[in-house]
Amino acid sequence: MPIATILWVDDEMESLQSQKLFLETKGYSVHTLTNGFDAIDYVRENQVDLVLLDETMPGITGLETLAKIKEINQQIPVVLITKNETENLMDEAIGSQISDYLIKPVNPNQVLLSLKKILDNRRLVAEKTTSAYQQQFRNLFMALNNNPDYNDWMDIYRKLVYWELEMEKSDSPEMVEVLQSQKQEANTEFCKFVARNYLNWVNPKSDEAPIMSNTLFRFKVLPHIEKGTPTFFILLDNLRFDQWKAIQPIFAAHFRILEEDTFYSILPTATQYARNAIFAGLMPVEIERQFPQYWKNDEEEGGKNLHEEVFFRAQLKRLKREDIKLSYVKVVNHQAGNELVNNIHNLLGNDLNIIVYNFVDMLSHARTEMEVLKELASDEISYRSITASWFEHSPLFQALKKIADKKINLVLATDHGSVRVNNPHKVVGDKQTTTNLRYKHGRNLNYEAKDVLAIKDPKEAGLPVPTVNSSYIFAKEDGYLCYPNNYNHYVNYYRNTFQHGGISLEEMIIPVIKMSSK
Repeated sequence: MPIATILWVDDEMESLQSQKLFLETKGYSVHTLTNGFDAIDYVRENQVDLVLLDETMPGITGLETLAKIKEINQQIPVVLITKNETENLMDEAIGSQISDYLIKPVNPNQVLLSLKKILDNRRLVAEKTTSAYQQQFRNLFMALNNNPDYNDWMDIYRKLVYWELEMEKSDSPEMVEVLQSQKQEANTEFCKFVARNYLNWVNPKSDEAPIMSNTLFRFKVLPHIEKGTPTFFILLDNLRFDQWKAIQPIFAAHFRILEEDTFYSILPTATQYARNAIFAGLMPVEIERQFPQYWKNDEEEGGKNLHEEVFFRAQLKRLKREDIKLSYVKVVNHQAGNELVNNIHNLLGNDLNIIVYNFVDMLSHARTEMEVLKELASDEISYRSITASWFEHSPLFQALKKIADKKINLVLATDHGSVRVNNPHKVVGDKQTTTNLRYKHGRNLNYEAKDVLAIKDPKEAGLPVPTVNSSYIFAKEDGYLCYPNNYNHYVNYYRNTFQHGGISLEEMIIPVIKMSSK
């Protein structure tokens, strides 16, 4: 079997026989023709992996032949071979989607290198990726076993995401499996790490804690606000670090990425808790104490995130930053997105513009409710892909493009991530027990201690006490919490869905990205 079938079209083919033989000794099947008309007919009737195409031929030029070949099969790579490297010819050729071009006289190794670059690229990249990960595996293994602190954990998770994205280029299921196993091991150790350290992090007297939801604005946003340059803070909800990496190239085409960082979501890693903590600059127990009229516990009726702007203005007052001229916009549907597109220029007069965009959260929740989305986002790769596809066509991106040429700063962050759950755990509770699959609070909860992190005194974790004797439990790794009644139905219904509220690298270590206009 030849490596690939090459069609070489040149009116001086007789003088290129030695080159044809050279390629055949390298394992390629080479069919030769001397004019464009025959080449078009040949491509229409035969399987061809790549076309080597002379630009200057009698009858029909190489560029005209190229256009016809692309009409027949858009995917065939075409290498244009030309005697002349004039700029307008190259522009036209590149605009016509050539894969490469060579200048005559060509030598055999030049041609071979071009073929390898185009046809073997995926295989070579896959082999290189696999080899590089094999070398990194030991480093990651050692990092996991070297008692990592919270900064080390952010670094470990970023590296795991890097390799997960790189492995998309690999065709080695075995290496993908090894990476998934290493990621699982990392999550197991991370959950132990959080269990040991979390209460200390949220203790108001602690001076050794990562930047978390309640300190995000103080340390990562407000210091960057400068008069005369509007800052746009975009909270794109429920955005994991790997999903950020999927939309990063779209941002990079329009903005300069200055700092790519991560921070920790508080527990529960759920919108009501984490997002309110971001805007209030307080832990939930303090929000409830200072704003009893606005805080609602899980089981109470009404929206849980309706007062973020009030919380944020109070945070600015507490930090003595009331001089900041600000706007707050929340986008929860497509119509509100279109209003943002139409109104974005009017925000340029503010020091700080907060835009809360609710799409990804809707996607992950809809993912469990709608069969179509179950098909579309069945694993991490498709979840990233659907996020990138949505963002590229979203009103949010349309709005940002309209101000990309203005002098602005941009900070993109999120409230929490999500994890794909596969491991059901049985929990028994009374009628007041919450329904979330990754955390629950209530009285008299019964569960397997090994399956969860249990916090008996919510106030120690900076959380309200909804009812007397309430405790919280948080699912770890890829676990999800189900009641005994109708247990098998819910186990099967929610298995392999993206959930949040518990403890995992994906839910807790989340992106905060600083950008500016180019």
